[in-house]
Amino acid sequence: MTRNYRLIIEYDGSAFHGWQKQKDARTVQGEIESALFIMTGKKIVVNGSGRTDAGVHAYGQAANFRSDAGLGPEVFLKGLNSLLPNDVVIRECHDVDKTFHARYDVRRKTYCYHMLNQAVPAAVMRQYVWFIRRKLDLDAMRAAAGHLLGSHDFKSFEGTGSPRSSTVRTVFKAELRPGDAAKIVFEIEADGFLRFMVRNIVGTLVDVGHGKLTPDDFKNILLAKNRDLAGATAPPQGLFLVRVVY
Repeated sequence: MTRNYRLIIEYDGSAFHGWQKQKDARTVQGEIESALFIMTGKKIVVNGSGRTDAGVHAYGQAANFRSDAGLGPEVFLKGLNSLLPNDVVIRECHDVDKTFHARYDVRRKTYCYHMLNQAVPAAVMRQYVWFIRRKLDLDAMRAAAGHLLGSHDFKSFEGTGSPRSSTVRTVFKAELRPGDAAKIVFEIEADGFLRFMVRNIVGTLVDVGHGKLTPDDFKNILLAKNRDLAGATAPPQGLFLVRVVY
């Protein structure tokens, strides 16, 4: 009997070319599918909740796969973690309804973006933050981020060359808060995300934090639906997929 399994996956994206399997490139999906082949002797497709780009990390990526190997979730959990490299960990494995699909059934996702705002860079944290030397105005950035809440057309923050049938998304949470030491964390929860959407938002918020744009300018950029008006794309290493809600 074929069973459907849901995974919760943590990974350090530093050495990966993103989530999605690619020919001649190391990816998270590729590593998991290779481990499943060793366990079952069959090629199994792992469906992720969505793609993460090269260098992006995850605490709670979700995925599902189907198998008729007759193995329980606890066997897959232990077996996969024994076979996977140390920059990928399966945190949970559960039986789910046969109709469940990790991508199509998503209701909400949460991302966090980490910035290090201080005079000198960090050696240890450099793969997990965007180092920003110049002081940021956190209050101005918070005011700008408030304009993200609700349903909007986010075309201004979509990566170029990646059109979707709809660029409307609903944002439930958009907060900036101080983190440990000199960290600033931007947390955003929405019913879906466009390619590079979070990183393009962060790049534009940093322009607000540096006084290049006002919070009202940020609002007008959102309403303009024009990517050329928004800021540069923030680097990938500060971005973490935190959780996926079904």
